[in-house]
Amino acid sequence: MKNDAVLVSLLIQLIVIVLIARVAGQLGRRLGHPIVVGEILAGLFLGPSFLGRAFPGAFHALFPVDGQPGATNQIIYMMSQIGLIFLMFMIGMEFDFGKVKAHGKSAGLISLSGIVLPFALGVGFGLWIHPYFPQTNELAFCLFIGTAISITAIPILGRILIEFNLTKTDFGVLTITAAAIDDALGWMCLAVVSAIVTSKLNALATIQMVVLTGLFALVLVKLVRPYAIRAIQNQMAKENSHLGLNGLAILIVGIVGCAICTNKIGISSLFGPFLLGATLYDQVEFREKVFHQMKDFVTAFFLPIFFTFTGLHTDMGSLGTGVMWVGLGLLLLVSFVGKFVGCYLAARLSGLQHRQSAAVGIMMNTRALMGLIAANIGRELGAITPPVYCMLVIMCVLSTMVTSPVLRRLIKGTELEEPYRGSEYVSSRRKMGLGVRELDEIVA
Repeated sequence: MKNDAVLVSLLIQLIVIVLIARVAGQLGRRLGHPIVVGEILAGLFLGPSFLGRAFPGAFHALFPVDGQPGATNQIIYMMSQIGLIFLMFMIGMEFDFGKVKAHGKSAGLISLSGIVLPFALGVGFGLWIHPYFPQTNELAFCLFIGTAISITAIPILGRILIEFNLTKTDFGVLTITAAAIDDALGWMCLAVVSAIVTSKLNALATIQMVVLTGLFALVLVKLVRPYAIRAIQNQMAKENSHLGLNGLAILIVGIVGCAICTNKIGISSLFGPFLLGATLYDQVEFREKVFHQMKDFVTAFFLPIFFTFTGLHTDMGSLGTGVMWVGLGLLLLVSFVGKFVGCYLAARLSGLQHRQSAAVGIMMNTRALMGLIAANIGRELGAITPPVYCMLVIMCVLSTMVTSPVLRRLIKGTELEEPYRGSEYVSSRRKMGLGVRELDEIVA
């Protein structure tokens, strides 16, 4: 009977999570934001900051705490991690090394500047606010804050470029390449920081984890990649350019196996699938089939679960003092200024005009999913406290929400405005009877 109560509670939660995420995602889309922005806000809405405060009875009935009948916190956590494992594999496959070679110098300068400056400011912010949280290790605390605010969410940035019809412009290619390098460097940084924290600041153990991670990546590239490519080609030839059930089953085993490997090394389970996906980046037909069979379900089902899990651990009430609210404002300032200024200056040095450089800086500020993952890893490892976790979540949400409206203003009157006005996004709004000017006024 106890298991039945947990199952029914979980099923009700899943129904609510998926439905609210879909509604919020579509609402966010209509307001000119990526769908994921609405889904993140839906997750926060279901947490203690909103539903828990407005309707505490309904909140506790929907999400019973541990020890109460029907409690599913651990199950929700496990499901969110499974979803992220598959999502990180797909994100890895979206990394295009060909673009890096074509735009490497400028994109590398933009991404490096967009990591170093916000990371340094994040560490400085951590040093300032850490005395209020003496129970945490200062080094781990500062490193995780610096990492969370220096990373860019390439999947969300890519969706924004598609919606603005800028993917085939030089500006779009340069920006997505810079974001891809930023993402890769950010994940390497996160891996190193995770290793440092997991090893309890033991230098030898940290070096061991980093070396093992490097060896694991080398094995994937030199041994697994050639075999995997041959297996993929044989399977798709046998199944008429489809993966088939056997191929999909083997892929799932490989993804989960890589997650286990990096977990055993001592860093997050999410790194293994990301590295596996990155080694297969150039298998275009395979990527299309994987996305066709896997992406919609992961996006519609697992991703909202992760956002809800994040929301359940984000309590605005933890910012209960004036100092914490000042800290939130300061974190928003250093995260935005650090990313924007670093990327803007690098873009200007690369030859971009003022407004295009500003657009690069705005787009690279998009953190969304990647920033939330970094914040959750820090929380799970005990490196950051609930108030700081709440600050980082708010930072990730706001930095993503401002991207589309500000970008729309920046490209107005430039050569980038023409492809945007011909985009499917604007065309769909015209079908609703809205002119471009009316549209801009609504979503800005």
